[in-house]
Amino acid sequence: MDAALLADGRLHAVLRHIDEDLAAEQRAAGCPRCGARLHSARYPRKPRGVPRGSRAEYDRRLSLCCARDGCRKRATPPSVRFLGPKVYVSAVVVLIAALRCGPTPARLRVLEELVGASRRTILRWRRWWTEELIATPFWRAAAGTLMPPVATPELPAALLERFAGDARDRLLAALRWLSPTTTGSAAVQAT
Repeated sequence: MDAALLADGRLHAVLRHIDEDLAAEQRAAGCPRCGARLHSARYPRKPRGVPRGSRAEYDRRLSLCCARDGCRKRATPPSVRFLGPKVYVSAVVVLIAALRCGPTPARLRVLEELVGASRRTILRWRRWWTEELIATPFWRAAAGTLMPPVATPELPAALLERFAGDARDRLLAALRWLSPTTTGSAAVQAT
């Protein structure tokens, strides 16, 4: 994976369109509690790691809420732009953690400068990938769809390798595959 992919404005526009499609699917399904119509309930985000010129693609998290009085249940669709409540955008968390595999002090400094993430943050992302994510019900169920099995110490690089295409296509496929982890229903805590 190449860190230059993070600067590709077209990638970020595609990620936003995918999120809009996921929200449209959620809206068509109706309220998860009562089945009523869902209204837009977008909320602001101030993510880190957004490349220049792509800020508008990340300023709001798509979300929905029930239109029926007395219910008003929030329905937050899966996302390929955000990994749950993580402060950094999902593409940064995936690519930087993948590039961190096989680290050297010099490589770690470059990664810190690239997205402004501290060494501690990058190490926390690695721990999330290699310890927390693999302990979730989502991972236990979905990892079986990946053959051969993914070498968990090599996450997320090993996950990216399971998808076909160039670096951009593999990143998009991995983010779609991970999108169920971005909602509360996936029972994944991504800090």
